[in-house]
Amino acid sequence: MYIIALGINHHSAPLKVRERLSFSSDQIKQHLPILNSDPVVKGAVILSTCNRTEIYVATLDLAAALEQVRDFLSHYSCLDIATIKSCTYTHTLYEAVRHLFRVVSGLDSMIVGETEILGQVRSAYELAQTLGTPNVVLNTLFQQALAVGKKVRRETGIDQKAVSISYAAVELARKRFGKLSGCRVLVVGAGKMSSLAVRYMVEDGVADIIVANRSFERAEQVAGEYGGRAIRIDELFQYLSKVDIVISSTGAGHYVIRREDVANGLVGRAKEDLLLIDIAVPRDIEPTVGELPYVILYNVDDLKEVVECNLSYRSKLAVDGENIIDGELNNFMRWLSMRYAVPTITALKQRAELIKEEELVKAFGRLGKVSYHDTKVMSTLASSVLNQILHDPITRLKEYAVSSEGHVYTKIVQDLFNLDVDKQGGQYKIAERKRHVGS
Repeated sequence: MYIIALGINHHSAPLKVRERLSFSSDQIKQHLPILNSDPVVKGAVILSTCNRTEIYVATLDLAAALEQVRDFLSHYSCLDIATIKSCTYTHTLYEAVRHLFRVVSGLDSMIVGETEILGQVRSAYELAQTLGTPNVVLNTLFQQALAVGKKVRRETGIDQKAVSISYAAVELARKRFGKLSGCRVLVVGAGKMSSLAVRYMVEDGVADIIVANRSFERAEQVAGEYGGRAIRIDELFQYLSKVDIVISSTGAGHYVIRREDVANGLVGRAKEDLLLIDIAVPRDIEPTVGELPYVILYNVDDLKEVVECNLSYRSKLAVDGENIIDGELNNFMRWLSMRYAVPTITALKQRAELIKEEELVKAFGRLGKVSYHDTKVMSTLASSVLNQILHDPITRLKEYAVSSEGHVYTKIVQDLFNLDVDKQGGQYKIAERKRHVGS
């Protein structure tokens, strides 16, 4: 069984391309079962966050599965295959497992060690579980990945300092205004990213916070938790003349804040800068809003400068995290390799045993009447020869199975000995041969 990770992130593609390949929860519910229904796909999980979209697939045919995933993304995004290939990265087998372990540990994030990704991976896996798309390999992979993410954070302390996309947005605001204690802030959206932004703003001394959300009850909940005010989403433009900072993260999938509405909302405002930070993917704020006078607009890609300031602190701790991942990676690959090496070894033994039985039947038939003692001696001899012949190949296969190329050796043994290993349970298909022996 092979594992594939095909994805796109802030390193591989610009924001405008990532937007086309992002998935909401509802879109995953609609499209993941379609991908998983393809015969070459034995299990699948989609992870989609503000900075990445990744598809994890278990398959018996690497090339066919890769082609299917690319076709799936092409149809979903309306991007041609050439674009999909150029803007995505692909990891297979050993490196696919390593990649997921690094992702869930926050070592592959824009901000190294960020905390949100652990919950995002958990949510993606749990959603896939409700859809019934992960197979036993992906179930084990994601369960161990989540455990690895916790272990890296616990043993390195890499996430002890609050660092995230939401935190970076607050850092950006602080750099622009200096102290934030006197700033008035409007937060659009009441999801996790927005809630974190509110929390970090309050910790930085902001006392005047307004939360706008499509669900007014949710806006009240977030605002009430931090001593802010809640407004309805259609009221937000009335407050643009009264605030200094707007942070938006709604997950709406379309522009929530458009140039015309902002221009109208700024009428009568003093000639002071209005900072808008769009941390949503797809973007909430129409890009041309940044062209308006006294309006400064940043999106998630603009946070890279803030992110770089945190890298020096995180890089030393990340080395320890990589070492933990290496150990856990070996544990998982040992499990995966043995899962498919053991059925191959069983199949090899079963086939050899059947051949031995067939040849003994033929030999006894030619000898005629044979004493019990002679039958016992010949059977023991045949078993001894068989066991000695198989001993070294089986021993070597067990050793190779726990290496990064264990799947290759397993496949070679299956091909060399023409073993038909059942794809579900791994048992050698011997029914036809048994009927032949018994006839």
